Amino acid sequence: MNTVKPMYKWNKIPWRKLEKIVYKLQKRIYQATLRGDVKALRKLQKLLMKSWAAKCLAVRRVTQDNKGKKTAGVDGVKSLTPTQRLDLVNNLKLGTKVSPTRRVWIEKPGREEKRPLGIPTMKDRALQALTKLALEPEWEAYFEENSYGFRPGRSCHDAIVAIFNCIRFKPKYVLDADIASCFDKIDHEALLTKLNTSPTIRRQIRAWLKAGVIDSKQMFSTLEGTPQGGVLSPLLANIALHGMEKRIKESFPRRGTIKNGERIFYNAAHLVRYADDFVILHEDITVVQKCKEIIFEWLKDMGLELKPSKTKLVHTLNSHDGEPPGFDFLGFNIRQHKCGKYTTGKNSHGVKLGFRTIITSSKDKVQLHLLEIAQVIDKHKALSQVELIHKLNPIIIGWCNYYRAVSSCKIFYKLDFLVYQKLRRWANRRHPNKNKHWVSNKYWQTIGGDNWVFATRLEGTNPLVLRKHGQTKMVDHTKVKGESSPYDGNLVYWSTRMGQHPEMPKRMATLLKKQKGKCAHCGLHFKQEDVMEVDHKIPKSRGGKDNYDNWQLLHRHCHDTKTATDSSYGTKSGCNSAKPKPSSELTWFWEEDMLVMRYV
Repeated sequence: MNTVKPMYKWNKIPWRKLEKIVYKLQKRIYQATLRGDVKALRKLQKLLMKSWAAKCLAVRRVTQDNKGKKTAGVDGVKSLTPTQRLDLVNNLKLGTKVSPTRRVWIEKPGREEKRPLGIPTMKDRALQALTKLALEPEWEAYFEENSYGFRPGRSCHDAIVAIFNCIRFKPKYVLDADIASCFDKIDHEALLTKLNTSPTIRRQIRAWLKAGVIDSKQMFSTLEGTPQGGVLSPLLANIALHGMEKRIKESFPRRGTIKNGERIFYNAAHLVRYADDFVILHEDITVVQKCKEIIFEWLKDMGLELKPSKTKLVHTLNSHDGEPPGFDFLGFNIRQHKCGKYTTGKNSHGVKLGFRTIITSSKDKVQLHLLEIAQVIDKHKALSQVELIHKLNPIIIGWCNYYRAVSSCKIFYKLDFLVYQKLRRWANRRHPNKNKHWVSNKYWQTIGGDNWVFATRLEGTNPLVLRKHGQTKMVDHTKVKGESSPYDGNLVYWSTRMGQHPEMPKRMATLLKKQKGKCAHCGLHFKQEDVMEVDHKIPKSRGGKDNYDNWQLLHRHCHDTKTATDSSYGTKSGCNSAKPKPSSELTWFWEEDMLVMRYV
């Protein structure tokens, strides 16, 4: 397995076999960690790091699957040929010299400040991906139950459901907190001590942390922090923040007392964390205030501190200290409303509560969404209706899929009205000499009983329709089971969860169910970090239809392999330069303080 095999061409590598080899090793690493067998854990990690199969998968991840696969590091290399990929596999080993990262600044939606990213070279990215393959199964066995950010199989919706379950039967005080410059301030020595890994991996990670960054052709040293943009950085940040929930539960566990001859139980303080954002919940305000002091001291050990402007104490039902009830978390507004005796919910004992917990999209996110739609319409005033619909549909579908797991009906219908007003102005501007009835008949059609559908008028074919927010059906999201992990071997459970995720487009969810969670090309189960694409079995250029009989769901790399080997996509010389773009793709985008999945 460790022997270099130059006789393989990149597209002839038995990927199915390699993925099985690597997953079995990762599963054994996870199991060894659970039973506390450190000796077996280190041996398995060493075996994985030297595995030719793992090296191939790491290179494929950074050169074919990742969204930023064509982003260059300081060496200017942004794409590799199949031959270069094989050369990189053969030269991939720990202990090699590390290059500094390239600083890139990206805008934060709705803010003037920018987020710094550190882009490693292609070789360092591949080596980091290889290191992550070995470290992630170990730490998945350690990570706490209510840690959801940057972990396979966990999402923003799991964190929101965890908060809902915590407050659904009793109003509570909430410490809504954010860590100031978390990625940029982590203490290197504290992180390496907490990592507690083998000396070889430790030295390699230290080299990456100390590699420095090049910004505007100037070299800057990195004395603290992990650069955002690296493959390994999210895992290192999670490791640095691991232990917060345990520290809070140790200080304020669930306890019982006897009052008036009756035993009364007081709930434990709950901490729910997504990356560097977290909330602490408890019905006693003094407990929450004490938790804030404990976390403040705990973060000092990692060189971190709370951000005062984003840290506040609120109550879920009543106003507190001038703050309105409720709080915003991961783009959602979580709040409880008082209600009458005939409309109130009940707890598990049948006692009426007097309030309801309602979660909606936050006002800031609604405004940003409207602003994004308005900018697209204003920027493309000269586009045809068809092109404008193609621009707007992915934005609307992606945003609605993110918020369809909460109470969003009223907001969706309000957004449809505001988008209609913007489109009406766009249409009237294009035809200043026409009356409003003529403009309405040209751009708005009657479909299925709806008289105001922004759609094309095409004779003999189905019209191209702008997706309305109100068309989105609400779904309930089921939180991930406790401390379950994708490395526990229950592949059916995890592939089923993917199809039930609120952000999964309907077409992909249907194909996932039809294919029983497996890729139609390689036959392997889809994993949480896999990029999936919808492929036409018979290309449209050869008469293939747009329906489920002609669609199949593939990994992105499997899609590349299929289209490259299918002569119908290539030229006479056999190259695949004429292959079409995938018809649909499920992609994660980083928006402000949360990861958003968008259908493009």
